[in-house]
Amino acid sequence: MSCGFGAVILVFLIINHETLEQHESSSEEVLTSNRQLDYQIQLETEKLKEAESILQSLQNESTQIEIEINEASLVINNTISELEDTETQSITDQQTLETLRTDIESRDQEVKRLRAETDANQSIRIRSFEGDGDRQYLTGLRVAGKNIVIALDTSTSMLDETIVNVLIRRNKDQQAIKQAPKWQRSIRTVEWIGAQLPLDSNFQVYGFNEDAQSFLSASDASWVSMQDGAQLNQAIKAIKQTIPKGGTSLENLVQKIVSLSPLPDNVYLITDGLPTLSDRPARNALVSGRKRMEYFRDAISRLPKQIPINVILFPMEGDPMAAAEFWNLARITNGAFISPSRDWP
Repeated sequence: MSCGFGAVILVFLIINHETLEQHESSSEEVLTSNRQLDYQIQLETEKLKEAESILQSLQNESTQIEIEINEASLVINNTISELEDTETQSITDQQTLETLRTDIESRDQEVKRLRAETDANQSIRIRSFEGDGDRQYLTGLRVAGKNIVIALDTSTSMLDETIVNVLIRRNKDQQAIKQAPKWQRSIRTVEWIGAQLPLDSNFQVYGFNEDAQSFLSASDASWVSMQDGAQLNQAIKAIKQTIPKGGTSLENLVQKIVSLSPLPDNVYLITDGLPTLSDRPARNALVSGRKRMEYFRDAISRLPKQIPINVILFPMEGDPMAAAEFWNLARITNGAFISPSRDWP
């Protein structure tokens, strides 16, 4: 029994020893496994923290991006609004520009039309005039009106500026008399005025000395239309064949003027001094300065007040009051008065 019991104990010890070794071996494996798990957990925890950090960073970036997107959207909306306003303003500006362009084109067409009319009027003037007839010192003598009278003094005094030279020239042959410088200036003055006559006007050209008569054969007491200018050319030709002679009666000229119907819009009077005759026969051969002023004032008293008298005076010696009287006539009738230099026109 003792041997058996000892054997059992021995077997038990052997089995218990193996169990203990197995248990110890198993515990070490578990411990090693736990340590590995702890390490992995630690690694994963660190990775998790890193991932959380990255996630937080991404969330922050996402939030910032959303803020930037919102700001960009606001800028885009504002830009779109500004573009719409700009487009509206651009359309308005374009419309204004088109209106201005149309207005400019219209004005340009009007300028071209007026320029063409001016060129046409200049190109179809009835008479041309060579020389410097548009000199600036003649500003104020404007040829205008519907019915125009040109009156030319054809008395002997129109041959020269001095009495002595007048007496000398009147005794020369007819061709020499016609070429007298003062008379030639008077003819060129008529030509200058004739060249300025409006194309749609009516006119009459009178010469006056002791009597008054028209240079137009067609009519002596009525208006003549400019038409093709043939009548004006005829009058100029007749003047060039005229020899100045006799005294000067302004009253006879006034009678011719007031007999026209309708009355003239403008009268252009070319003379060199106060009249020496009235419409009545003279009692004496010599006429005093006082008497000449009386004849002058009697004549102009018969003129209707509404007729402008434009005076072109070529002064004659021995007639100092002529300039003052004719200037006053032009003033009270709203006409013009000039006493041009010897080189005009």
